[in-house]
Amino acid sequence: MDKRIVIVGAGVAGVNAATKLVDNGYPGELIKVIDMGKDPYQRKPEEVMTGFLGAGGWSDGKLTYHTAIGGQLSKYCGEEKAMELMDQVITNFKRFHPKPEEVQCSNPVEEPEFIKPYFGLRLFPVWHVGTDYLSEIAKNWYDYLISKGVQFYWEEKVRRIDFKNNRVFTHNIILTYDELIFAVGKSGIDFAQQLAQKYELPDEPKSVQIGVRFEAPQKHFQKLIDISYDFKLYRKFDDEGVSLRSFCTNNNAAYVAVEETYGDHSYNGHAKKDEAYRNNMTNFGILMEINGIEDPFTWSRDVVNKLQSKGTGLYYSPSRTPSTTSEGNNVTSTQISLDTLTHVVEPAMGGYFKYVMDFIMDMKKVFPTLGDDWGMYIPEVKYLSPEVKVNYENLSLIDYPNVHFVGDALSARGITVSGAQAIYVAENLIK
Repeated sequence: MDKRIVIVGAGVAGVNAATKLVDNGYPGELIKVIDMGKDPYQRKPEEVMTGFLGAGGWSDGKLTYHTAIGGQLSKYCGEEKAMELMDQVITNFKRFHPKPEEVQCSNPVEEPEFIKPYFGLRLFPVWHVGTDYLSEIAKNWYDYLISKGVQFYWEEKVRRIDFKNNRVFTHNIILTYDELIFAVGKSGIDFAQQLAQKYELPDEPKSVQIGVRFEAPQKHFQKLIDISYDFKLYRKFDDEGVSLRSFCTNNNAAYVAVEETYGDHSYNGHAKKDEAYRNNMTNFGILMEINGIEDPFTWSRDVVNKLQSKGTGLYYSPSRTPSTTSEGNNVTSTQISLDTLTHVVEPAMGGYFKYVMDFIMDMKKVFPTLGDDWGMYIPEVKYLSPEVKVNYENLSLIDYPNVHFVGDALSARGITVSGAQAIYVAENLIK
């Protein structure tokens, strides 16, 4: 008998799971999806964090195509299977794309000499979907799932899950499941940690992921962009337990986006594809991975809270003012002085902010026209709660074999890995 499946979260993970199920004949009426955001017809462009296709599927659109980045995948299913699962995620984005022929893959292969004295450069294939098309992709994808009978519950925040009696509770509804796919995004990480503590789920600690969103005119980085659109500069300090990397590079029509999590602001970025939005800017995260922090999730939350001023995050530049969003509004931030940067930001980050500043100072050497023509939004953060231990064959919890964790709940950091994990679970349910 077919089982009742409840999916918590309608982000990239949850949507790919539902799609894999109905594509293989699973009755859509047995699949129920809960999300605290809105469907793609009601969701506004600035509603980045919640809703159909989640954060990355609504405002990013770059699909990293490698298992060495984005969180764990190949450790669960092997390298060959992991790449096959990623292919399925990319195929889904093409399938619901209004112009699939415009989805292109960049695959740089060689690190240029001018980078080597200062940074490593990780070169990975990346599929570029195009941020402008994400809303249309979402609508087409949503219509397909609705046509298959999948039932969605919008603007419903899950407040409790009873693993022992197979029930999900919001303030308005109670759903009973035979199989649960827990596919929350960033906004649900705090809830995931609550569940882990309540049910004493065995876990593995994760590192801190925190830094800034850096922004500058594109012309300063063009010689590297010509080699690798989504370039990833990195460096490691093994003795200090710190590594840094540039992350999620956006070019041409690049805009900084505000994220609100747990009432605090942090920053991310996205890029439009339509030439009408071109602003000739580049933005990317400069993220530190810090090991050895006791309770890294709580530490990160505390740091982000300390980096709030006047109800929002911070902006520092030696010469510029905050930019505008793709909708023409000012990027919400409080501009600070060098004195505040030194005496507030550095202590708030526990003394680690010096690594970010050194990273920027060396970029000025590699890209000599950069000078003081840049700014940074503080902070950018990836909340990684301890990764719960799961059964490798279906990503189910050790003590609750009908509960499956995927996406951010399983420390995925990216669209492709999140979707691939969910498809992996769906394939097992189909079996």
